Amino acid sequence: MTRILSCFTIAAACLLLGISIALADSANSYFNEGYDKHLHGDISGALKMYSKAIDKNPAFAMAYQMRGVAEQQLKKYAQAINDYSMVINCGEPYFKAVGYYNRGVLKNMNGDYAEAISDFSLALELDKRLAAAFFHRGIAKSKTGDLQGRLDDFRQAAKLGDTTAETWLNTYVPDWKQIPLPPLPAPATPSSTGSPL
Repeated sequence: MTRILSCFTIAAACLLLGISIALADSANSYFNEGYDKHLHGDISGALKMYSKAIDKNPAFAMAYQMRGVAEQQLKKYAQAINDYSMVINCGEPYFKAVGYYNRGVLKNMNGDYAEAISDFSLALELDKRLAAAFFHRGIAKSKTGDLQGRLDDFRQAAKLGDTTAETWLNTYVPDWKQIPLPPLPAPATPSSTGSPL
């Protein structure tokens, strides 16, 4: 009897494993189809396929990321912000950094500069090489009146290769390379980043 139960348990486990692999494959298939549509300019079609991928795998960070990009292109900003938040919740550190960055860009566009600064800062805690996060945080800081913060962030962005920041600095602060950069903050610990939402 125990041998029969053991065989049944193993068979059930194999069946469940097969189902989960099939679900993962279908999620990847939907994602790949969506990405192909996206590359060919069918943003609405891509959005539908990314949504199907997410339906099959609710923790598919890359599908949330790309659906957010599609929604942003379709000017569905609230939905894109929600999807970038899901990237932060589901993703590995690299995806989280990109999620914070993209959410910050949209918050900047919506005039929510303090929240944008927070998102860019969280992205930079995860990846200090995101030149664009320094640049866009500098823009948000200038909108809040923090002109020194803008200068520091633009200088960090230029140091990392952002040509727009470098052009701005060369135009408005020609001696920017001689000014010492402030030290970067220490890397974040999981408990210091707080809630991503």
